Amino acid sequence: MSTIYPSKIGLELLLPILFILLSTSTLMVTSKSWPGLLIILAVLAFILHLFLNTNYTIEGHQLTVKSGFLYHSTIDIRTITKVSETNNLLSSPAISLDRLEIRYPAHNSVLISPRDKQAFLDHLLQINPEISIQYKKR
Repeated sequence: MSTIYPSKIGLELLLPILFILLSTSTLMVTSKSWPGLLIILAVLAFILHLFLNTNYTIEGHQLTVKSGFLYHSTIDIRTITKVSETNNLLSSPAISLDRLEIRYPAHNSVLISPRDKQAFLDHLLQINPEISIQYKKR
């Protein structure tokens, strides 16, 4: 049985993108630049696809990180050594800056942003109780 954890959608990423796309779309409509508007709509569709299809699936001992059709990676949860809360701005399969950095030997690390962080962490720990969890200082 698999459990899917959708990505948290952070307004800090969503609002600037929407502002830029909406203001550019308005400019394209007022100047009757229809090819430009089509390009903006295609970009909007691509971004919506990423936002709606970024999730983290735990099935057995495997964690699958998926972000649209651009990013797909599978990690053996038994090899995860550390999970840290972070606000790292690096590009990643995360749609919020409220992120977790997962460290594992094969590719070093990945940044993700599950909507329900605690349930996600609890699930990882059920599979691999050796994972070190590092919370941000509050």
